[in-house]
Amino acid sequence: MEVPRTTQNEAETPPRGSRAWQRRQRVAHILAAAEAVFAETGFEGASMSALAAASGLPKANLHYYFGTKEALYTALLDSILDLWLSATDSIRPENDPAEALAAYVRAKMHWSRTRPFASKVFANEVLHGAPYLGSYLAGELRSLVREKSRVLEGWIAAGRMEPVDPPHLFFAIWAMTQTYADFEAQIRAVLDRPELTAQDHAQGTETVLRLVLKGCGLRFKAAASMGASMGE
Repeated sequence: MEVPRTTQNEAETPPRGSRAWQRRQRVAHILAAAEAVFAETGFEGASMSALAAASGLPKANLHYYFGTKEALYTALLDSILDLWLSATDSIRPENDPAEALAAYVRAKMHWSRTRPFASKVFANEVLHGAPYLGSYLAGELRSLVREKSRVLEGWIAAGRMEPVDPPHLFFAIWAMTQTYADFEAQIRAVLDRPELTAQDHAQGTETVLRLVLKGCGLRFKAAASMGASMGE
């Protein structure tokens, strides 16, 4: 069953302390708690009781703000998609290809580090056939990839970067960046870490940047600390 997408975002921030502001804060709190529950149990495994317990609120409050588990889950997916779509803002015809793609990779790596549950919620949804996001994937996401692919094709035609297949470049970036959230347990095991450190994420970011930018024939400049460790 696919639920139509609705957004929790509002055009203007309500005055602090107002009812609208309090409502937005409460909704954000519920979504943050739900993100962890859905990431760990999936949609089917999550119950309104568990979601309420995670948020520290009565179950009636969740029903008041969202009505159903499906509506809460859809609102959470909306917030994740809004976050990720904003990361593509740097990919514009007038921008420098190296800087634009680097900004995109850094944004994706940042969200994998700071919002790992968000990535896992999305991954679980897709792995289960995208029952709630099917039309989004075939609609908005397809349109976005086509739009940004045209930007890359323009850069390629102008000789500003090496020829690559734009959609597959995006697929590769998604895979490389989101693995630091979706498969964190695997990375921790290989690196022998109880948890990934800021340095691990920094090294991961620099490695992904090197692969993407050099693979596109673009300049890559390692951070000073990374350059020293890599012999730059």
